[in-house]
Order: sequence, then structure tokens, then C-alpha cells
Amino acid sequence: MHIYFSGIGGTGLGPLSLIAKQAGFQVSGSDKQDSQYIHYLQKQGIGNIHIGQTYDDIAAVHAKEPIDWLVYTTAVTSEQLNPPELKFCKENSIRTSKRDELLNHILHEKSLKLIAIAGTHGKTTTTAMAIWLFKQLNLPVSYSVGAKLPFGDMGIYDSASEYFIYEADEYARNFLAFHPQVSMITGVDWDHPDVYKTQSEYEDAFRTFVQQSALTVAWNTDIQRLQLPVEPNLLPLDENDTMLSKVTLTGKVNRHNALQVASAIHSITQIPLGELLGHLNKFPGISRRFEQIVPGLYTDYAHTPPKIQGALQTAQEVAGKKVVVVYEGLHNTRQHFIKEHLRHLFDEAEKLYIVPSYLAREDPNLSLLSPEDLRAMLSDKAQAIATPSRLDEKLHQNIQHHLEAGELVLCLTAGGGGSLDEWLRQTFTIEQ
Repeated sequence: MHIYFSGIGGTGLGPLSLIAKQAGFQVSGSDKQDSQYIHYLQKQGIGNIHIGQTYDDIAAVHAKEPIDWLVYTTAVTSEQLNPPELKFCKENSIRTSKRDELLNHILHEKSLKLIAIAGTHGKTTTTAMAIWLFKQLNLPVSYSVGAKLPFGDMGIYDSASEYFIYEADEYARNFLAFHPQVSMITGVDWDHPDVYKTQSEYEDAFRTFVQQSALTVAWNTDIQRLQLPVEPNLLPLDENDTMLSKVTLTGKVNRHNALQVASAIHSITQIPLGELLGHLNKFPGISRRFEQIVPGLYTDYAHTPPKIQGALQTAQEVAGKKVVVVYEGLHNTRQHFIKEHLRHLFDEAEKLYIVPSYLAREDPNLSLLSPEDLRAMLSDKAQAIATPSRLDEKLHQNIQHHLEAGELVLCLTAGGGGSLDEWLRQTFTIEQ
């Protein structure tokens, strides 16, 4: 079967394309822009990728080898009224779907049990920790995760595996397509107002997800927030559990993620919790989650207030008060949604640089908030240390100055072509 991925460079379809290739499918795809993820996929053997998503391009691919199934991202349909690739598929009676349908097809075909990690924040790191733990226990595992790992590919299909570990995103209700054997909820804070118009609607989706899971491992705070009944399919975790003292990872969020993963895997394997935490204490981290690019310079994919607070706490645990922040909002729509929460978020930073937000899936009815606009929304204390900036040589020099002064520079970044994360890697690694 020939599967074509429209938006193959994204953190959802990229790993899935690798899984499909390893599971025996023929894989090709497209993306609207070139990126490091595209190059990564090409190095992994997916060579038939073209930049640009035109009618003629997909027609040429289909002419060489007929496409059986097109899988597309939400961005493809939200950014275009009549996407050319989907138009071509409709005219040629080619099956189309989002990623959940294909993944369910693979799970069913390969008889895999699903371990799903969901939540507003911490999904990627928690998913990576679960994968790491399986590898340390020498248990075959298949998985999909939305970040590059230092200990494996973003997506893997292992024919010897019993379980599939999946980062189950709530955006566009993707996670509701699945019925996990085990699920973990890392935290619930209303997000994605373009999909969930109210907090209640958002929380209802998580309640449904829990109902669809054979076992859910969740924190007491989220259990109370969702008003979940105490049932055998729910394993509650205490945020002040004494076992947290056995976790030596940097950052409070990482210590909580580790305990949640250990508790979930203990429920499957019955391996003592202390032994599992010992393996997790050696977790090496992942790309773009408090990842050090050069000494003192970190990139972190924190884009909601709780995520940003977690990243700041981790940075302060490492460097005390000597933390400089570079902030790139992820989506203009989200900046409108969280602007009240941004007010005091950066009050404890030593210095703050605000660069233009990374734009995707935007509401055209909302005004574009510039770095100057975002600065004006901050508290007086934060405004005093904030400088509107651009991804240019001046920002490069300012960051270099802070690094030379021994300060930690935490860059809160989006991803993909043209993002702060990509600019940092191009600008600072070239110097090494």
C-alpha cells in the first residue's frame, strides 16, 4: 500500500511516516516548507518528499506509483479552503484521512496494545520517558513521539513489540479516536480555544478519553478538576508522593513525569517502582525540552503558561536568578487567549526579549500582536526588563553577551522553518 503524507514535516505525521515505512508500507509525502525535520526523514530513508503542496506535484507522484491513501494534518485543511492535494484525491477516488485512522489501522493489523500519553503539557517528555524505560528494560516497543530522541528515532515499528507508546494530542480531538490499554494524563489546563470554545468542552474531552481507556494514571489535581469517579480503571497519583524524593532529575516537572511513567509501567510489568525510577534517573532528555544548544543556551518548546512556568522553574534550579528569557509565542491566536496569564509570567527573569510569534492555524479575525504589543500587556516589573526584538544580528549579540556573562539563556521556542529554535541552531552551532 502506498501512503502519501500531506504535511510530512510535522511532529505528528513525521514519526507516523517512519512507522508506516517500517511496517511495510510505501511512503511519500509533501510539506509547505523545508525544515530540519524534512532532512531528518530523508536521512531515515523517506526520499520521496517534495516541498510545495500543489495539484501537479501529487499528480506526478501518483502517475509513477498510484497512491492508495493520503494522510493529512489539521493545518492543511485549516490553512486552505480547498487544498489541492485533497482535491486531487477526491477526483481520483483516493482514500483520505487524518493520522488517527491510519494509526488505528496499524494497531489493529499488528495486534498492538496502546499506551497513550495525553495532557495539556508534558506529553512529549513523558512519552519519551516511557520509551526510554522500555528500552532500559530490554522490552521491544513500537512508538511515536513528537520530538527527536538521542536514543532512537521519532517513530519506530518493532515487529516483536506487544505495546505501542503514543503521544496522544488533544488538538482536533485526535486522542478520542483511540481506546488505550493504559493512558496517562500529564495535566489538564484549558488550551486550543479554536477547537474547544469553553473550558467545560475541553475537560469533557478528557473525561471521554478516560472512559475509553482500560486504565488511566492521573494526578489527584486533575482527577478533582475533571470530577472523575473513583473506579478500578483509575490509578490516582499524589503530587506530594514520597517516592518523588527518589527521582534525581532536574526540574520539578521532570520528576513528576518520571513518577507517572514508573507508576504506569509498574501496572503492566509489576517491576518494583524503585527499580523503574532508577532507570528513569538516567533519562537523557529530548530535543527542544530544556535542550542545551551550546553551553548556557537552552531551547524549550514551552508555549502555555503552565509549560512556561515549568521551564522557568527548571532553569532557575540550574542557574538561580541568572535566567534570561527569549520568548517566541506559538500562534498569534494563543497569545490572545493567554494574554492575561502572560502578565506576571516573566516577573522573575533577569532580562526578557520578545520576538514575533510563530504563525500557524491562525484566526484571521484577530489582530496580529507584535512584540511591542505583547510587552505592553506585561506587568510594570516585566516591562522594565523586556525588549521587543527580531531574529537578527542584534539579538545574536545580546544572547552572546549574556552567555559570556555566565547567565543562562532560556529560549521559549516554536518549531519548524523560520522559528526561533531553527534560528538558534543555525546561528550558534555554526560558531562551534
